[in-house]
Amino acid sequence: MLDTSLVAAMAIRFIIGGAAVLGSTLIARKLGGRIGGIFAAFPAVYLAALLTIRMDASGAELIDQSIMLSKGALVGMGINSFVALMAGVLCMKQGWKKGIALSVVCWLSVSMLIALFAQSYS
Repeated sequence: MLDTSLVAAMAIRFIIGGAAVLGSTLIARKLGGRIGGIFAAFPAVYLAALLTIRMDASGAELIDQSIMLSKGALVGMGINSFVALMAGVLCMKQGWKKGIALSVVCWLSVSMLIALFAQSYS
């Protein structure tokens, strides 16, 4: 059986993530895809994770986990920016299907390399 705090944390993530997707979709329909894309990059997962850390930690541990999460979010945003640029280039040169597939491979590779690198230095 699931712990109630785990269920609450998942519900918060679901609501915030869903609201971010809905909001960016409505903005894209109203103002166009470029502006909607900016809002689609809103880090809803980060916000939900930051809000739900409180369920698992408190005091100094809460602060440490929040800082660690924030640093990871910045690295993740950098990776996402790089992969978005790669997707644009690869889709134009390779076609959209192959471009998207190669972009996902690029994202996975870069993310895993950075995770391995970070783990070796921690």
